[in-house]
Amino acid sequence: MGLPGNGTIPAVFAERVRLAKKAGIQVMEMWKRDIKPRDIMTDANFRNALACDMALGCSTNSILHLPAIANEAGVSKSTVSKVLNHWTTISPATVEKVHAAIEKLHYTPNSRAVSFAKGATSNIVYLTNLEKDTAYRNPHMFDIMCGVHHTLSENNYSLTLVNTSEEHYPGEKVSEVITSGSSDGLIIHGSAINKEIANLILDAGFPHIIIGHPSFESRLCWVDTNHALAGEYAAAHMIACGYTDVAFIGERKTDYISAQRQKGFMAGMLDRGFHIPAARIGNTDSSCQHAYSVTSDMLTQPVPPRAIVCENNTLALGVIQAVKDRQLSIPDDIAILTFDVYPYSSIIDPQLTIVDINVYDTGVQAGSMMIRKLQNPELLIQSYTTLPVIIQGESTRPLT
Repeated sequence: MGLPGNGTIPAVFAERVRLAKKAGIQVMEMWKRDIKPRDIMTDANFRNALACDMALGCSTNSILHLPAIANEAGVSKSTVSKVLNHWTTISPATVEKVHAAIEKLHYTPNSRAVSFAKGATSNIVYLTNLEKDTAYRNPHMFDIMCGVHHTLSENNYSLTLVNTSEEHYPGEKVSEVITSGSSDGLIIHGSAINKEIANLILDAGFPHIIIGHPSFESRLCWVDTNHALAGEYAAAHMIACGYTDVAFIGERKTDYISAQRQKGFMAGMLDRGFHIPAARIGNTDSSCQHAYSVTSDMLTQPVPPRAIVCENNTLALGVIQAVKDRQLSIPDDIAILTFDVYPYSSIIDPQLTIVDINVYDTGVQAGSMMIRKLQNPELLIQSYTTLPVIIQGESTRPLT
């Protein structure tokens, strides 16, 4: 029996003395709670210990490799251990000698064993809200996850997906992640965060990154793309083409991304001297059918808009169909601009002009920030990352 690290901390390290003190404290705690060795050393726990030892590659590998590397490099075993654990007190020349020996001997450290010894898991939980048709309505969610996974895997971390869509109380899942010791950190997609979960994370001081600016003020760590800036890009492009009477069709008023893009678009138009009246703003239930209906109503106005900005490709499909059903031409009669490249963007006719944000890169940045947070738990990260770009399509053109 022993505490984590008992079999891996070298005898000459001061950490060994500190572990001994912790062990003494734990012995007294067991005595207070009347926990005896036989209560812990059961048949099932012996089998579990053997399974863990086998999974970690067994201790014989450490016994063989560490002295071999030390002998080859001409240094002590403790120096090799310090180099492998990235101690900054070792001279560059010694570090180079050790790495040369490691390469010559073809030694690969067992990352799982290292994590086990340090009491870490090398695992990050990705908490999100996945529902039916998510891939259709929000395909970028998966691009973000791929970006996160890429960065974490490069840093020897695994990623575990936890879905809260069917949880009556998602806070229980978050509490379980925090208290179970099964994860070193938590990455949460913005759609899965609320004040209750935020308080659980902040009270525990648990390393975390939120993807997307929370809709409420807090000291949560987050990364996001600047959706308001993307809206300004849309306004700048429309005006550069000569379109000044422009409508905006977005999602529900409560949708954060849609609201930010609308805010940026309207501010961008106003900064250039063009006010967007309320009649030119349409909010939908996020479906292309509702976008079709809202667009049809706008096109029956005495003076219909000359151009329409759609908050996403799904809404753009409804807008395009409404324009075509009235025998209008794109962009000759109505110009259309949307946001984000979707998997099906390339087959939309006509090819849409798009304000795009590389959400895969957003995931990469989130993964990088998670690594920084693990290295410095006190670090407060609140950052906009990837900038938008305009992809010119056939649905807008300069007016002659």
